Amino acid sequence: MSHPLLTAPIGSSLWRLAAPTTAVMMVQTVVAIAETYFFGRLGTDALAGFALVFPFMMLMQMMAAGGMGGGVASAMARALGGRRIEDARALVLHALVLGIAFAAAFTVLAWTIAPTFYRLLGGSGAALANAETYSHVLFTGSIAIWANFFFSALLRGGGDAATPGRYMLIFSLLQVPLSGVLALGVGSWPGLGVAGPAVSMVATMAAAALLQARALWRGRLGFVPALTGIPLQGRLFREILKVGLIASFSALTANLTAMLVTGLVGRFGITALAGYGIGVRLEFMLVPLSFGIGSALTTLVGVAAGADDWKRAVRTAWTGGLVAFFLIGSFGWVVALVPDGWARLFTDDPQVIAATVSYIIHVAPFYCLFALGMTLNFACQGAGRMTTPLVAGVSRLVLATSGGWFAADRLGLGLDGVFTAIAVAMIVYGAMIAVPMFVKPWGPGRARLAPTTGASDGPTLDDRHLEPQPR
Repeated sequence: MSHPLLTAPIGSSLWRLAAPTTAVMMVQTVVAIAETYFFGRLGTDALAGFALVFPFMMLMQMMAAGGMGGGVASAMARALGGRRIEDARALVLHALVLGIAFAAAFTVLAWTIAPTFYRLLGGSGAALANAETYSHVLFTGSIAIWANFFFSALLRGGGDAATPGRYMLIFSLLQVPLSGVLALGVGSWPGLGVAGPAVSMVATMAAAALLQARALWRGRLGFVPALTGIPLQGRLFREILKVGLIASFSALTANLTAMLVTGLVGRFGITALAGYGIGVRLEFMLVPLSFGIGSALTTLVGVAAGADDWKRAVRTAWTGGLVAFFLIGSFGWVVALVPDGWARLFTDDPQVIAATVSYIIHVAPFYCLFALGMTLNFACQGAGRMTTPLVAGVSRLVLATSGGWFAADRLGLGLDGVFTAIAVAMIVYGAMIAVPMFVKPWGPGRARLAPTTGASDGPTLDDRHLEPQPR
């Protein structure tokens, strides 16, 4: 029988899959703020050490959750949509093998190359020592982080966002007090210092991963996975990697864009940098919503693509993309009408306010197109069509950085020129993903693999994994 997500209303399915992931992303933003506070309590050297590790840590999390995690969710969705149940069972093992491999790679990098990376970022003395301590603990335990995000991706790919959302929400909330106790101590116990928040993250991620694994092995997706008796197959690794590697590279270009643009703005002084930081904070606040909608699209489009129902895949992608366009765009449009009000929430410095206002009036009106591009990027993961998002991401990087430099230095437009280039890059990014989909919608590519109907150790695929089950 066909997958339930092929017949369920698109709007309600989008809401049910997007809401849990969005809630988790918003809570994890709060967790990041709380942990920054704990590092601040430990002193300037601890705070600086955390800042040195932060880009490396964020790259790993973006790869595990949205890059390679997107590849895992996409492969699972396509397998279930195409009724390839034995492939779906085998994908669990293949995902775990890849998760272990990537975790091991980050662990090795943390103990070899990362200290040099921290020095290049300006780390020295006590700040560098704190960075290495935090980094060694976090990345040595990174298998828990990769397992957590990969189990979540497997469940989401099968249409169950509620289970990973519930567990990750609970343990994200627990991470805050646990980090505080482990970092600062309690009573006469002095705590672990900078290692405390790293231990807290690894422990809570491990607990969430174990509970998600239990849900999988209880047949949450309509089958029971197996770790033995399944040969490793290159075609299943390719199913994950053909999406995951490109999505991970896209995450890398997004991080690189943010860093290089910050460097461009910093050339105009501290007040310009502070103003840009206030303005771009609005953009960062809207990212969880884009990720929540986008991760739902990966599943819904993947299931439709696996079933060769390309009309539904395209209709689903546009539904989610337009929801993000209007929902996130409305925030940008409202703030663009009252930019002073947003700036004064954070500062009274006239120069900082002026820089913030300049950023908002140039960039915020085009958040709609940026959101459209981001969500359609996730839809492309589900469809396994990643070339266009890759080109769009690289184009955004080039336009925002080279264009910002050219506008500021060659055209003499100053800070306004940098912000104009950022806006143009957003417009081009959204258009480069949306226009090809509109002009030439997705259709069948290579011949679809035939569904497998071999026996399995668990129940047959039905709609039980889409409804709450007793625990």
